[in-house]
Amino acid sequence: MSTAQRWVLALTSAAALMVALDQLVVATALSTIRDDLHASIATLEWTVNAYSLSFAVLLITGAALGDRLGRRRMFAVGLVVFTLASVACALAPNTGLLIGARAVQGAGSALVMPLAVALLTNAFPPEKRGSALGIFTALTGLAVVGGPLVGGAITEGIAWQWIFWVNVPIGAILLPLVLLRTSESRGPKARTDLLGLVLVSAAMFGMVWGLVRGNTVGWGSGEVVTMLLAGAVLTGAFIAWEARVSEPMLAIKLFADRTFAAANIAIFMLTAALFSTVFFLAQYLQITLGYSPLGAGLRFLPWTLTLFVIAPTAGRLTDRIGSRSLLTLGLTLQAIGIGWVALSIADGGSYPAAIAALMIAGCGTSMALPAGQNAVMNAVPRTEVGKASGVFNTSRQLGGAFGVAILAAVFAANGSYASPEAFRDGVGPALGVAAGLSALGAIAGALVRRHGVTAARVGATPPPVTADALVD
Repeated sequence: MSTAQRWVLALTSAAALMVALDQLVVATALSTIRDDLHASIATLEWTVNAYSLSFAVLLITGAALGDRLGRRRMFAVGLVVFTLASVACALAPNTGLLIGARAVQGAGSALVMPLAVALLTNAFPPEKRGSALGIFTALTGLAVVGGPLVGGAITEGIAWQWIFWVNVPIGAILLPLVLLRTSESRGPKARTDLLGLVLVSAAMFGMVWGLVRGNTVGWGSGEVVTMLLAGAVLTGAFIAWEARVSEPMLAIKLFADRTFAAANIAIFMLTAALFSTVFFLAQYLQITLGYSPLGAGLRFLPWTLTLFVIAPTAGRLTDRIGSRSLLTLGLTLQAIGIGWVALSIADGGSYPAAIAALMIAGCGTSMALPAGQNAVMNAVPRTEVGKASGVFNTSRQLGGAFGVAILAAVFAANGSYASPEAFRDGVGPALGVAAGLSALGAIAGALVRRHGVTAARVGATPPPVTADALVD
């Protein structure tokens, strides 16, 4: 790995860790924020959802802007937007301004995350990309399960505002280094597909809004049904437009590649199970088992620590054996681990009974994330990596919103917040569904070609054929 490649890996990983951490770092601070700002539970819910909503809606748009205007340039713009929005979050005197600042944070993240992957992918050749993505995924995956720990530690040790203040020095350090140490890259020269941008942004907004609001106002309500239908119709319109326009923002034909389509479905299911499990398990540890926010976060360590070892190793293995086996095995292990936790909770088991299960789930997550990301990025030519990154990250964000919404509906049907026992009654079945989502992801992963780099790559020069690559 060259010095330039090390800089790209370090800077993109640090930026991605920062923005990914803010997705769940608020979870263990919500009760303190509610007391300080005298907010209702329904209002506080949007401090989490506003970030996810703008993040998911603008991801593909952010990738397209990077392709058009320069990935390094727009990556730097995203860092500036995210850092300034973090200042606004920390200074917010009420939940209305906090929610608005969180939405702007999400917009900055929608530039940073897909362009981090695009810059990283562009810096490494396909045969070495898996190792780099493994390290990158270990850090961003750490943010998912480390969010509750970091949020709890900062809230208890300093104040909830510091979960946002810590982003400021990080952003200030990263910005000049990104401009000095990374090279500019762009996608293919083309006219900006403005109608495509509008259609995909509106479609994502409709679907995410419907998923977020479903459990609050009812899945059969006019608001939710209208938004979900609008999202589906606009998605169809976007696909139809992209198939006929001469210079599309997203080449629909990429989805004709089995690896590209299957890997995105697998990642959707992985994050649906992962985000929803973290969301409910963090609350279960506090509400039913009585741990403090910091104590609850510490008990995610059996899951978290596996990412340091397994994800980089899995990334290196994908360069040798391909993505399919690791993606399928990883999602299977995640299903087994989460299912074990669900059974333990249903039986009234204590936290120690779930430690081994958390480690199994963590090993599975750590295998599947880099393998899925590598499969998606290697299934497209280098000129399309920005758009592919946007699709991949959109799959992750929509998966997270979908998983939380589905598990919340299952929880509401079986339990409540009325007592610790009632909460436990709802969490057990909900995590059982999360295990099922992981299993569905494993099935999708089995459809990925063994070596994604040998899949049909639109506009790319095929790599040399090896004996292993012929095994499909």
